[in-house]
Amino acid sequence: MRVTLLGTGDTTGTPTVGCDCDTCTAARERGLERTRFSVHVENERTGEALLVDASPDFRYQFLRDEVPLPDAAIITHVHFDHLDGLGNVFRLVDTLEVLAADETDPETGQSVAETVAEDYHYLDAVAVHPTTPLELTRVCGFDVTLVPVDHPPLVCYGLTIEEPETGAKLSITGDTSYAIPEPSREALADPDLLLADAIVPAHLCSYHPAGGRHEDAEGTPRTFGRKHMTREGALSLAEELNASEVRLVHVAHYYPADEAFEEPLAVDGEEYVL
Repeated sequence: MRVTLLGTGDTTGTPTVGCDCDTCTAARERGLERTRFSVHVENERTGEALLVDASPDFRYQFLRDEVPLPDAAIITHVHFDHLDGLGNVFRLVDTLEVLAADETDPETGQSVAETVAEDYHYLDAVAVHPTTPLELTRVCGFDVTLVPVDHPPLVCYGLTIEEPETGAKLSITGDTSYAIPEPSREALADPDLLLADAIVPAHLCSYHPAGGRHEDAEGTPRTFGRKHMTREGALSLAEELNASEVRLVHVAHYYPADEAFEEPLAVDGEEYVL
């Protein structure tokens, strides 16, 4: 499988519009960017492409990275930076199968699948396929499993994508705190590549109204506030999951400039062949 990181940023991306902080300035000077989150996974065996989350930057990402249009998509949750790019498929594809979880969210009274179907009811191309978490689904020749994670107050899902003939495995945490349920950790384990939410470094937790959570033995927060992992939390998770390689994504421009482009923080356009 060929994995292209179309978008590696958080809700505002880096550079952030109207921001002249040191990190955004450095990104502009170096020609680097982190647009809103999205991952393109191409199955070169079947000639199909799978899109993980539909970024609002869909059009720009596909033009910039020149990847094939998707045959199917997965929506992990209903925050706009992961969902609102679906409108871009208008007149681009005849049919786009969209996988989304079928569990009802107590906060919204709908499943992710129901919300997607309702929000994009006007697009004939969007065909929503309700999918049960922790059950394997075959799509684009891949074995895909949605896994519940922790991103309050809404339900949210990570996922695994496996190539059944080669055994290659991609795991994506989705937007989550460090408190990923054990069955999901088991499903995510032993990937060739892990894409892990790491919104800020742990030392910035002191600036969050909720502080940090899920401290390690040294007292380092592995969760920033309640909804996202810190860099340190994501790296701890990668070690626990025995990931062969890890790239940190959903990265905010709040990283200090001298840390913002250090390994293993990802930037847009990175490509991996598993």
